[in-house]
Amino acid sequence: MDQTAISLYELNNLVRGVLTTSFDQLFWIQAETSDVRCNQNGHCYLEFIEKDASNRNIIAKARGSIWSNVFRLLKAYFESETGQTFASGLKVLIQVSIEFHEVYGYSLNVHNIDPTYTLGDQVKNRALILKQLEEEGVLTLNKELQLAKPANRIAIISSPTAAGYEDFCNQLEGNKEGFIFYTKLFPAIMQGERTEGAIIAALDRIYENTGKFDAVVIIRGGGATSDLSSFDSYLLAANCAQFPLPIITGIGHERDDTVLDIVAHTRAKTPTAVAEFLLRNISETADELNNIQDSIIFETNKRLTEETAVLTTLSAKYSYITKDKTKDQLNKLHLITERLKNAVNKLIQEQKHNLISKEQHIELISPENILKKGYTLTLAGNKIIKSVSQIKKGEIITNRFSDGEIESVVK
Repeated sequence: MDQTAISLYELNNLVRGVLTTSFDQLFWIQAETSDVRCNQNGHCYLEFIEKDASNRNIIAKARGSIWSNVFRLLKAYFESETGQTFASGLKVLIQVSIEFHEVYGYSLNVHNIDPTYTLGDQVKNRALILKQLEEEGVLTLNKELQLAKPANRIAIISSPTAAGYEDFCNQLEGNKEGFIFYTKLFPAIMQGERTEGAIIAALDRIYENTGKFDAVVIIRGGGATSDLSSFDSYLLAANCAQFPLPIITGIGHERDDTVLDIVAHTRAKTPTAVAEFLLRNISETADELNNIQDSIIFETNKRLTEETAVLTTLSAKYSYITKDKTKDQLNKLHLITERLKNAVNKLIQEQKHNLISKEQHIELISPENILKKGYTLTLAGNKIIKSVSQIKKGEIITNRFSDGEIESVVK
């Protein structure tokens, strides 16, 4: 049988012509991003997929491309509106044109994107996470914890190079009241896909030393708002909600709270705001101790004045009674006096013991006592050294002990 044959190129060219003629307009489509990658020229290549109702099986797939001049604008617009990095696994609403190449086949070229569609999906996912935490009975567990007074032993989860971490430490160390804080950094990646695992690992390390801390601070600053999606994680939220220490967040954003913010004991906007919160906490504690001391002094003086007046009244009342009666009453009066003195002394001793306990607690956190426990303070000039990265070879450092100082040269 004679057959008229055409080449593969000719067939593909015919298909291209049909598609170009029949589908020459732009289409808005809903899809999920997959395998997103960018080359050195700034072009973005990816796949668009659609899954079935079970969200397990792929029922449609198409190659996609976003040319560099478009991708540069769309990426910035999308991330500023959604607070999320343009990456794989996103539900998106995109405007595309259909293209067909004789070699590379069928593909979709992206011209526009609607961030509000993705935002709606984010809100939905966030609501599902919060609902799951509530059903498990853990949503408000961390908020129900009592924050210590004073809370001055702080475990910090942050990147050691983050500007927010430095701002937080400077705010605490430079407080005008001279309050002392003990802080320890548990380094973690604070942006990107590894954020969730890094923070959970840091929480695990803190959990092993729970008795050494009053609270956990999770802070970041200077990062892109597009990295905040890492804090809308179920696993991270579940770990924080059930953590035995109060968690305070300051991840540096103004938009709606992340899931982590919602489950945390306290949410502050920035690392500096977290430091201000902790300073208010210890300042309020100091004020309460001063008020207790003033109250003890006032009540003691008041009680002594009242009892003295009672004794004076009793003495005057019975002055006219016969000598024998007077003697008997004086004996009773003496007994009453002794009881009153004992009662007053007991009250004074109890209040004095309470005051001493409060003063001792404050004294325990003084720098001198901390040094007496075996800790040392390392200085380079007048600057406190917290990490070996702050000193250089040949630099003179001073180690301060409770009973003196020594100088050393870094080798």
